[in-house]
Amino acid sequence: MVQVRIHGRGGQGVVTAAELLSVAAFLEGRAAQAFPSFGSERMGAPVVAFCRMDDRPIRLREPITEPDALVIQDPTLLSDPRLCAGLHPKGFVVINASAPIELSRLGPVVEHLPKGHVRFVPATAIARQYIGRPLPNAAMLGALLAATGYLKLDSLLQAISEKFSAAIAEKNHAAARASYEAAQAGNGVTSAVLEVAR
Repeated sequence: MVQVRIHGRGGQGVVTAAELLSVAAFLEGRAAQAFPSFGSERMGAPVVAFCRMDDRPIRLREPITEPDALVIQDPTLLSDPRLCAGLHPKGFVVINASAPIELSRLGPVVEHLPKGHVRFVPATAIARQYIGRPLPNAAMLGALLAATGYLKLDSLLQAISEKFSAAIAEKNHAAARASYEAAQAGNGVTSAVLEVAR
């Protein structure tokens, strides 16, 4: 089973990101579930969403406390020491940031992840460029799939097409594809996606 926890703020498409990931998994014939956890339901408030994917039926229903991957859509949340709690020792972290952040800020678990398992993606800038709005979720998912190989990019693009109208879907396709391709290029260190080098 693969478990992904997505952190962000209200209005950033956190819940939609989890839904898109689960639909992409369904499209590949896998079992999946997605659900959110809200604090105060208002724009800008912290939001967490969860996605599980497996080749067998999923019977768990509780929030994900031991994720295989973290998607952090808002870097202002990095000051929360609980953000990376429970992360698998060989897990992945994708952070919406235009430049690498000192890993010691994220806690000892993240500092000891294998090389290439922490990615910094300027997803908000990519979203502004391709979507015209600061909605980083599609770009973050593109980078997540490139970093982890959990699912195919085409499955994510199809899930986006099923969720949105053609015009909006095409813009989100471009954002997801830009992040994915940048993360795949060379060692992942490009103007669009920065891989932590240790």
